Amino acid sequence: MGLFHRKPKIEKKSYDREHERPVLRCSICTGEQVAGFQNLATGKFSEVCLIRTGEDLKQFMEAYDITEPIEKIY
Repeated sequence: MGLFHRKPKIEKKSYDREHERPVLRCSICTGEQVAGFQNLATGKFSEVCLIRTGEDLKQFMEAYDITEPIEKIY
């Protein structure tokens, strides 16, 4: 047990950039946000992780190498 903790390495992942786009699905009622990918042809959303803080969003973006702003869908 120590005073200093190492940041866990973020495992790099990939997604189909030609057929999917990263989005945040947000609930109007509760404000809950879920990060995932939306299929461009069908509009189907596949969730990846729950976003509770800005750090969660940052980790999601780093893991999938996303640099552009993420659109919110409701």
